[in-house]
Amino acid sequence: MTGTTDPQHLAARYIAQWTEPDPARRRTAIESLWAEDGTHVLHPPAEIRELAADLGFDHPTLRAQGHDAIETRVARAHQRFVEKGEFTFRARTDAVRLDGLIRFRWDTVTVADGQVVGGGLEVLALDTDGRIRTDYMFPGA
Repeated sequence: MTGTTDPQHLAARYIAQWTEPDPARRRTAIESLWAEDGTHVLHPPAEIRELAADLGFDHPTLRAQGHDAIETRVARAHQRFVEKGEFTFRARTDAVRLDGLIRFRWDTVTVADGQVVGGGLEVLALDTDGRIRTDYMFPGA
């Protein structure tokens, strides 16, 4: 239930799915964290928004819905950012819960020295079982 969901624990589990190297464990994490029809909504980086604006799209939003699509999204982010061993992600310790929402920030850090090189803001809307129904990701926020 959302009332018993510890926000910091959920933030740590959420970040762990993005850094998990084993595809089977990553899928298991996704299935336990996300509602079956959960949706990941990404506010795209500035360069994507600019390209979309040039094509006449005022408000581009990227979405992945359902376990398979979310698994693809998480796996591709892992390949791009984590797999090479240069970067990892970590949740900050600022997670808070407000009714069925969890808000927290995260950092992208270098593996070599822990230097923060990026990050963002997550707002997770939970279902009645405490699983992610909608994830609003704001990189760079």
